[in-house]
Amino acid sequence: MSINATLFVQAIVFLILVWFTMTFVWPPIAKALDERAQKIADGLAAADKAKTELAAADQRVKKELAAASNETATRLADAERRAQAIIEEAKARATEEGNKIVAAARAEAEQQAIAARETLREQVAALAVKGAEQILRKEVNAGVHADLLNRLKTEL
Repeated sequence: MSINATLFVQAIVFLILVWFTMTFVWPPIAKALDERAQKIADGLAAADKAKTELAAADQRVKKELAAASNETATRLADAERRAQAIIEEAKARATEEGNKIVAAARAEAEQQAIAARETLREQVAALAVKGAEQILRKEVNAGVHADLLNRLKTEL
């Protein structure tokens, strides 16, 4: 065999190999490469989507935390205001009760003072009658002289 025939046969075998490769080998490889490229693109798209969802979720979490913090601060302020109101109310009630107790004590003291004055007047009247008896050296009848004794009590 000559070199030309060898080259010609090799060229035919090469062309058959190229045709066989292009027909049976290359399409599955290209399909596998395309599928792999599609999977990579889908993965990148899913990663981007997950990244945006993560950013959105992060923003929602920040908003929720801010809202919870504001609500907590509001509730604490309300609780403080209620506590101050309760304290002020208790102080007012205590002051009112104290004023009532003082007024009752003053009224009782006034009544006791009046009773003491009455008792003192009666004792002074009795002493005045005894003194008058001793000065006049005779007995003074309380029943007969009741009007005189009453005037004496009121004057004292």
